[in-house]
Amino acid sequence: MAQINPDWPQSFASHRYQALKEGPALIVTGAVHGNEVCGAIAIRRLMAELEQGARKLAAGRLTLVPVANPLAYRLGQRGGERNLNRNLAPTTSPQDYEDHVANWLCPLLAEHEVLLDLHSFQSPGQPFVFLGPTDNDGELEPFAHAAREEALARRLGVADAVDGWLSTYALGVARRRQAPTGDARQQALNGDARYGVGTTEYMRSQGGWALTLECGRHGDAAAPEVAYRAILNTLAHLGMVDAPDPQPQPLALLSLYEVVDKLDDNDSFAREWTSFAPVRRGETIGRRADGSPVSAPDDARIVFPNPRAQAGQEWFYLAKPSHRR
Repeated sequence: MAQINPDWPQSFASHRYQALKEGPALIVTGAVHGNEVCGAIAIRRLMAELEQGARKLAAGRLTLVPVANPLAYRLGQRGGERNLNRNLAPTTSPQDYEDHVANWLCPLLAEHEVLLDLHSFQSPGQPFVFLGPTDNDGELEPFAHAAREEALARRLGVADAVDGWLSTYALGVARRRQAPTGDARQQALNGDARYGVGTTEYMRSQGGWALTLECGRHGDAAAPEVAYRAILNTLAHLGMVDAPDPQPQPLALLSLYEVVDKLDDNDSFAREWTSFAPVRRGETIGRRADGSPVSAPDDARIVFPNPRAQAGQEWFYLAKPSHRR
């Protein structure tokens, strides 16, 4: 077991509000990645309103976590010692700071029915929401609340949705096992099928349902407002505040089907890509460090292009229009 580093933040914080009237149990999280601050800003704005009486909780239980990863937030980077939003599960033998976060955060998630997790992304692009799988009894991610997720997703105020995360991530895990990179700890994480499990996947594994909202690019001045409005719309949709249920909006839905890792820190994109940008079959997306091209295998959309990805980590995803009803 890793020793507790005295330089780490020594505590975690969550804020719970309980209405007199029974209702859903909702948890809202921000700064799971420390450089994604829009959620923390939006959550603190709502906390101030609740504490000043400008807004009232009418039903249910609301838990707000402005900063889920205090070390990463203090450092202003994606992770403290690793990516918290991968391989998220309690452990009796914590090896790093994020393991300690998981031992606090996972039981907290499990106490709730619904999770809204607020994030932002590296490259330019419009806000979008990540959905879980359709209802299924498979081994990878069995689920029974797809209709609830879809209904809430249509009320968050964004126009695009993506699904297929865990199944696509599993493909990347299989490849990393064949060509491991990094130190022994990173190899163990990269080769673990559970490494695709983050906050929403863990929430679903505990019987709840969850959405990840990508509120815009890191540092985008509009992203905190996207996050704030999404929280309010969620509360209204769940009947937790005295406000009408927002009108559902249409969503353009894409399904992830491929993930491409960086193999070398000097791998580079052919141009600055934005999420959801179209790529044509055979089009050069980037080049490996040795100059060889990385080409699109199909007509598709690029998602989460990350020029700052490290070797052995996800560089970009590809998605196609979903057949989901």
